[in-house]
Amino acid sequence: MECTLCGACCVAPDIAALDKPLGLRCPHLLPDNLCAIYEQRPSICRDYQADEVCRLIEAPTLDERVHKYLALFELTEEARAVKEQGCPSMKRARQAARERAGAPGGERPDKAP
Repeated sequence: MECTLCGACCVAPDIAALDKPLGLRCPHLLPDNLCAIYEQRPSICRDYQADEVCRLIEAPTLDERVHKYLALFELTEEARAVKEQGCPSMKRARQAARERAGAPGGERPDKAP
């Protein structure tokens, strides 16, 4: 499948290489949904290939595509929480999630003492 340049892959998923949280627009995504650092983008972005997910989330607007992506992977609530926190960093978003889960000192809840 050929990429439609819709921008959903630059908004919906988290992108660790760019420290971009789930559901938030990549800071390098331009208003026309093209990448400002296309030639220098990280390998995770270079390696991405349009696939069946792109077809499943087709919609008239970027917001609708992102909503469908998050719903498809059952990430809507997690993305909402990240957005409400106004968290610009994936690292900070994960830390806040651990704190909300009640992990002392920001440790992972499943981590043994």
